[in-house]
Amino acid sequence: MAKKSDTLLETQLSEFSPGKDPFEKSRRKGVSSWILSHIFYRSNKAFILIILFTTILASILASIISVIIGLAIEEFLNANLSSLIIFTIIILTLGLITPIFRLINFMQRELLAQRLERDTRKEFYTNLLGKSQSFHDKQKIGDLMARVTDDVRMLNFLMSPAISLILESFTSLIIPLFFIIFLYPLELVLEPIIFTFLFLITLRSYNRKLSPVTGKLRMNFGMINATLNEALSGIEVVKGSTKELYELNKYLNYAEKYRDAYIEQGKIQAKYLPILYLALIITIGFTHSLILYLNGMISIGQIISYLALLGLLRFPTFISIFVFAIIKLAGSSAQRLLELMNQSTEINENPEGIKKDLEGSIVFDQVSFKYPGSDKYVLKNISFEVRPGQTVAIVGTTGSGKTTLTKLISRLYDVSEGKILVDNIDIRDYSLKSLRDQISYIEQDVFLFSFSLFDNITFGRTSVLEEVINAANQAQAHEFISDLAKGYESEIGERGVQLSGGERQRIAIARAFLSNPRLLILDDSTSAIDSNTEDKIQYAIKNILKNRTTFLITHRLSQIRWANLIIVLKNGEISAKGTHEELLKTSGEYRKIFVKKFDLNEERLIKGEI
Repeated sequence: MAKKSDTLLETQLSEFSPGKDPFEKSRRKGVSSWILSHIFYRSNKAFILIILFTTILASILASIISVIIGLAIEEFLNANLSSLIIFTIIILTLGLITPIFRLINFMQRELLAQRLERDTRKEFYTNLLGKSQSFHDKQKIGDLMARVTDDVRMLNFLMSPAISLILESFTSLIIPLFFIIFLYPLELVLEPIIFTFLFLITLRSYNRKLSPVTGKLRMNFGMINATLNEALSGIEVVKGSTKELYELNKYLNYAEKYRDAYIEQGKIQAKYLPILYLALIITIGFTHSLILYLNGMISIGQIISYLALLGLLRFPTFISIFVFAIIKLAGSSAQRLLELMNQSTEINENPEGIKKDLEGSIVFDQVSFKYPGSDKYVLKNISFEVRPGQTVAIVGTTGSGKTTLTKLISRLYDVSEGKILVDNIDIRDYSLKSLRDQISYIEQDVFLFSFSLFDNITFGRTSVLEEVINAANQAQAHEFISDLAKGYESEIGERGVQLSGGERQRIAIARAFLSNPRLLILDDSTSAIDSNTEDKIQYAIKNILKNRTTFLITHRLSQIRWANLIIVLKNGEISAKGTHEELLKTSGEYRKIFVKKFDLNEERLIKGEI
């Protein structure tokens, strides 16, 4: 039993997953383990072998060319033209072959880099879709977009050019050293060994200094995007409050921090000492080789070959300045991605849970709820029962917990205490997909996607035009859709900005008609509809309420009177419950809502004259 519990703890909860997650364990081990699991994922190993082979071979050929150049010089000085021609042909041949191997290497590393970005982007987006509503409530959209675009893109650069160039730099550092050891006097090994030692020591210090700077760069880049996104999303508020200068200064503040971090990185790179070390080592090596020549221990050709091999050290020296900066930036980006992906979510999709057609009975049994991370209860000891097909109206003042209560039904949040039963089964025992597929939620602030009206109404479902038109007719939306130039194929802009509030709500109602849910939740869904339009759709709304359990959050008396049960919330608790007529007589809180909101006469309200 203990082993089973441990296994459950190892699996991260998720509201959505398309299947087995091959990177889940590596994510929890840290950045290095996670990146390596992506690099060595499935057929990527073949790319890595090709990259390793071509990199090593290209470095060996480059070193061979350096050695042969020295031999060719010797033949030239000895006036041995036949041997000189042979060496020239060999150098030419190797000079042509080496770029071919480098081209193959480049193609493979680019393919691997694109795969790494593709798999990471898919993993991150899937992970975000699987997070609970409480997770998304805390996120800044601009910062999320920076992570899902730019931070993921940095992992592409990590593979190509960064890791590939480091591998090439390593071979350019080690292979010439082996050639010097085996082909030249042992004394000449001293210079490249000293350089390698100083290079690695300096590189360690360089990376340590870069780490905090690259972290600042990625963080401030995310904040720049978050600030920009918030300002543009709320542009009406910004302009209406004349806060353009305030938003500009806030944006510039993060931009300056981003700039300062780049300047700090530039200062670190400007103090990069291996470039100086290399110049000194080549000078010392040249002097040392001349001394050996004067002592008859080395030839002029060998001096030239030796200096050519030392010259190969320029590549790892110069390339490491920016390559390790990329690695540190990519590491910071990976850390930012894992920071979100490793955050726990409270709700499990429970794919093996109960899947069945709902009848629609609902029981709230001593339900209390507080938002994750908060100590304040939004709902306290909520208990009531709803039979299949009944309509429940939830009323109360602003902040009383009406919307939160309805969101618990579809498990956008899980209860903190107590339980919710649907058809006498705890909703946590249902498959989340099965449960939510049978619930339709129409909010006051309707969200529409930036594609066609047809796709918005059929969202997530396969339907023919005739079915869509029928649903739109019932929602009183067909008339205004027909007046548009492209009808149901009309694009409506991001969040449906080209439609009025009432039109957006009618599209949402049409979507609900089409989905034919067993449970329907209307959260003040007719608030943006004028009284003339409301009169037209009252009959349609009555139709959609038939044979399905419905929760209405509304203050419209015309809709409240339909309810079989009215629940009055006050400060997160049930103040009263009953029918409209019962509550008018027994609940002062219920009467107060209408008296205050509509300036109605309380006596006439009780008598039913209003």
